[in-house]
Amino acid sequence: MTVPNSEKALILDFGGVITRTLFETHGETERALGLKPDTLTWRGPFDVSTDPLWAAMQAREITERDYWMTRTREVGKLVGEEWTDMKTFVQRARGAEPELVLRPEARDAILKAKAEGIRLAILSNELDLFYGVEFRKRFPLIDLFDVIVDATYTKILKPDPRAYEQVLAELGLERKNCVFVDDQRKNIEGAEAVDLPHVHFDVTRPADGYAQALRLLGI
Repeated sequence: MTVPNSEKALILDFGGVITRTLFETHGETERALGLKPDTLTWRGPFDVSTDPLWAAMQAREITERDYWMTRTREVGKLVGEEWTDMKTFVQRARGAEPELVLRPEARDAILKAKAEGIRLAILSNELDLFYGVEFRKRFPLIDLFDVIVDATYTKILKPDPRAYEQVLAELGLERKNCVFVDDQRKNIEGAEAVDLPHVHFDVTRPADGYAQALRLLGI
């Protein structure tokens, strides 16, 4: 039996999946902060050889929050300030222009899914923690999402199974009719553990990730 699109959902991580990563926007960050070009040399998944700290995170020696707090403190020092939270970094680097952060591929996929009647959800470990409430309110397309589950408030971090179960419960849909998209392998493993269909998003090939997710939803 064919499942109506209204009973399907695209569940997206926020940072890296909906937004461009901070690795991709070093130029914008340097200009916003008055830093010389090429001051920021760490490239994360775009060139792991430049970023031993990223490699440590991928090896699960540190958490994603640990990684970004270290970078936050480093960049704060470069401008002569003491930054103690990630949203300071994000807002100072590019928070005045949320449009710059949105992935074009994300915009296209979100609008296509919505037009097809697919429901939309965000499942994030740190949406407001990293970006701030005001940034989220001004973020393009945010009003199109039916459900937002943010561990800033729930305190339940992916890959804890309860995080996935919560977003599914709020959507009120069967998991087999949903597709979860995340760029972190550990979070994909969490989806696997609860039998939630998924796409491991490669930030270096965003169009491919969204195309795969939409195919799984039948659009």
